[in-house]
Amino acid sequence: MKLSKWAKQQGIHYLTAWKWFHDGRIVGAYQTSTGSIFVPDHGTPRSSRVVVYSRVSNRERKESLRTQSDRCVSFANAKGLSVDHIYSEIASGMNDSRRELWKMLDSKPTVIVVENKDRLTRFGFEYLYRLLQKDGCEVVVLNPGDSGEEDLLKDLTSVIYSFCVRLYGRRRAANKVKDIKKCL
Repeated sequence: MKLSKWAKQQGIHYLTAWKWFHDGRIVGAYQTSTGSIFVPDHGTPRSSRVVVYSRVSNRERKESLRTQSDRCVSFANAKGLSVDHIYSEIASGMNDSRRELWKMLDSKPTVIVVENKDRLTRFGFEYLYRLLQKDGCEVVVLNPGDSGEEDLLKDLTSVIYSFCVRLYGRRRAANKVKDIKKCL
């Protein structure tokens, strides 16, 4: 298939795909004498729906969102998977109302590619993993991760951080209301 069609299937811009081709990152891609670039179809079944999910916690890390997605797409391509869609968002891993996560799950993917377990969810990854597996969806994690103790420590830190953010956010909002009342 042509590089432009392949880029569209991967959910990436044509120029990104073009750069990947010239860097040698697209396995089996070749250029004809007329200059057209073709990428072999790796035979992923049409019924298969491969998606990438990337997430960062705050806007300060927005730049790493794109690189996270690119790493996941490159990994999927190296495994012979053709990515249908990339879902990216800026949200806490403890937030249950993540719009892109729900859109992704509603799209009934057959393979979800994530960089780390905590990108999908901070807590309950194993529950989600098993539920998705029973629904016929495979979750592929690039960096499967840490030992049990390190996971527990990360989880504890995440809980404390989340509660602090909520608590200080409420205090800040209450203080703003007081300031507005004083001005009025």
